[in-house]
Amino acid sequence: MRAEERASGTERLTAIEKRVARADAALRPLAARRVDIGDPDRVEKASQRPDPLDEAEIRAEAESALWALLALYADGDDPVRASVRDLFARHTAFRWAAHPPRNRTADGFRWRLLHLSAVDQGSDPRDELLTLRALCEEARDAGVDIRPALREVAELSGREDRFGMGSLRDILLGTAG
Repeated sequence: MRAEERASGTERLTAIEKRVARADAALRPLAARRVDIGDPDRVEKASQRPDPLDEAEIRAEAESALWALLALYADGDDPVRASVRDLFARHTAFRWAAHPPRNRTADGFRWRLLHLSAVDQGSDPRDELLTLRALCEEARDAGVDIRPALREVAELSGREDRFGMGSLRDILLGTAG
């Protein structure tokens, strides 16, 4: 068992944040790359680039940190979850590049919702709403009952209406119906 797994939630978060900060620093130049919106081939060019975690050569470190963060978020108390949300707000390049893999199961859907919750609407809630819609559609298409996970993760989610579109908790509960 790693030392960070035996520590309190706050101590674990401090240890994980060091790993996230290293990944964020490696990813920042990639996240800040200019995109020529006048280039008609920009979408094709972007799709031919390697995944940012691979390009920065930090996949294992970043994925390990992400899974540790999401587990802490799922198991932590309200102050720990608020700290995880704050960590994602501060480390925007990490937030941009590190995501749970697609997994068309109830458990995979839950982990992706936990990530969405921890990101807490990111920089633009419209993007997160589109992500939520796509996650729900993909899960439904795979035969997953989305309501239990939506309700569970809603209870862990932020209650602050950060952008005038409702809190993430309210958005998830509304989606659950």
